[in-house]
Amino acid sequence: MNENRIIRFGLLGSFSWGNGENGKWKQNAASGRKALSFLQYLIVNHTRNISAEELIDRFWSQRSSDPINALRSMLFKVRKYLREMFPGQENMIVTLQGCYAWDPALRLELDSEQFEQACIKARRQQGEAGAETLSQVLPLYKGDFLAGNDSDWAIPMRQYYQTLYLDACREVLPLLQKQERWMEMVAVCEQAQNIDFAAEDFVAHRMQALISLGQSARAAEQYEQFRDQLWEEFQIAPSEHVEQIYALAMGMSRGIQGNEDILKMVTEEESDGRAFFCNFRIFQKIVALERRHIDRDGGVSTLVVVRLSNKVIPATDAKRLERILLDGLRAGDPVARLDATSYILMLTGTTEENAQLVTERLEKAFRRAYSHSKACISFRMSPLEAERKVSVENL
Repeated sequence: MNENRIIRFGLLGSFSWGNGENGKWKQNAASGRKALSFLQYLIVNHTRNISAEELIDRFWSQRSSDPINALRSMLFKVRKYLREMFPGQENMIVTLQGCYAWDPALRLELDSEQFEQACIKARRQQGEAGAETLSQVLPLYKGDFLAGNDSDWAIPMRQYYQTLYLDACREVLPLLQKQERWMEMVAVCEQAQNIDFAAEDFVAHRMQALISLGQSARAAEQYEQFRDQLWEEFQIAPSEHVEQIYALAMGMSRGIQGNEDILKMVTEEESDGRAFFCNFRIFQKIVALERRHIDRDGGVSTLVVVRLSNKVIPATDAKRLERILLDGLRAGDPVARLDATSYILMLTGTTEENAQLVTERLEKAFRRAYSHSKACISFRMSPLEAERKVSVENL
């Protein structure tokens, strides 16, 4: 086919076009978002005839007193834009019986279709060969499908291509790790996290690649950003797997060399004298271990749930409470966050009666430090005994 009859459109990332030369759509006051969305709809559906009824229902349903004329006006405008985009091309959109289509003498090539077809083809290959092919396909995804188009018809397609890309990333990353292609791993994870920041597998792979590149401090920074954003958006903490990679990054950034340094990192972790703050899964493991000690040696410990209520400013009062807990408890007392306004802690070797004294001291410390806060603090306690399984629901 004559190269001039091949029309190319880029839909992944910025909208672009060309038949050998790529340009970018420049909107002006006369075009507007609706005209651009209309043109993009015709492009995406270039393989079929599109009825007037479908276009009216999509773009003017119950929003125009004269949708037929609105459609005609829009088609006139879009044809004019196409002549400006592709000088020398005429009648690129043709009118058929009750429908519209692209000139059959033209061949439209879309980067989104090329990306989709390449992913499908790669998945038909076996093992590492398919993953290697996918690694070469990933650069085709330059950004979200029609990133500037928030029309109802575009959003599901954007989600589809995002899922297609993320699935491809997940198949490629194990191969990159096996072949020690660390820089590629970092680049793939960075792009994937821009789409879904909460997907922990991309965070884990990125941190592992940075550690392997000797950039442990940067890996720790990535973890901290992820942890803060995860809590801000969903009020959840990173998984134990990600926490372990973070611990490795922190150890490596301190210059661990041999077995003695590794042993020191595990057994002599530097303490700032505050209570031990951890995620809930780690807290559960600590409680389970303490119950074993009680079962073997006797004794008692106490679980305490601390909740904020009344006129609470979650992001502010919760941080204040967290600071009081970490500063006011012993260095060996574990503390975990339950939700946006509550925490759970374990007072090791402490009876329920003595725990009551501890909670009174914590509340007084909060009031002394933040006397202007209107938040109310409540404490619920339960003894941790060998013969009884204690759960958060019981508190």
